[in-house]
Formats: sequence, C-alpha cells, structure tokens
Amino acid sequence: MVFGETIQLNTKGYSDIKDITGDVEKIISKSKIKNGIVNVFAIGSTASVTTIEYEPALVEDVREHLNKLIPSDMKSRHSETWGDDNGFSHIRATLMGPGINVPLVSSKMLLGTWQQIVVIDHDNNPRQRKIFVQIVGE
Repeated sequence: MVFGETIQLNTKGYSDIKDITGDVEKIISKSKIKNGIVNVFAIGSTASVTTIEYEPALVEDVREHLNKLIPSDMKSRHSETWGDDNGFSHIRATLMGPGINVPLVSSKMLLGTWQQIVVIDHDNNPRQRKIFVQIVGE
C-alpha cells in the first residue's frame, strides 16, 4: 500500500528549523499502514529534511555552524546570474539533501528518544514550504 500527503508550513529563511515530527505522525495514523518506510521530502531546491534533537540551543548551534560552513553573504555565480543572492541556500540544501527515509514498525517511526524530523529552510526570504510525506508498506 502507498499513502501520501503534503505538509505546508511557513518559514523565515536563513536556515530556519521547524520540527515536523508530529505532522508526520498524524499522516502515518491516517495511512493505516503499520510497517514500511516513511519518506519525507522537501519540495524545492533550497530546503532540507533531516533529524536532530530539536531543542533551542542545538537549533541555534546548527544555524550558526551552517553559516560558518556556507556563509549567507558568500559570493556565488548563481547569485550573480539570477540576482537573487541565494546561491548559499542552494549549496546548503544540496549538501544536506532534500529528504530522508524512516523505518515504520508497528505504526511508529523508528526514531531515537531525542530524534525529531526537521525541515531547514535555507533560502534568504520567508517561504511557504511544501513537504511531501509518502508511506510505503502494509
């Protein structure tokens, strides 16, 4: 069986991090699928999906270190070509990846105690993000 649904959320950009674990759990419940794989995928080229311990200090650490690794004021050919100054956001999203797969066992995602699913919006403007959740299983 396959079941899918879209999550929509508003983000602030500049590696704004949003916890979507509860939203994904609601979709799993609707699906009635008990065992399989949950795919969580960011639609767009300037956002990422990953897992972290979603707590305020770590959220700020992640944002700070992303900016050290790939500064938002970096010069990029993309920004020069398109004039949107968001080349950094594409690079961050490319390195982190647009999605993850999580095992589903007995209607529960196989996540650690302190492991939440997050969306990171790397763009340089607020956005309404769409995240597609697809569950494949039985």
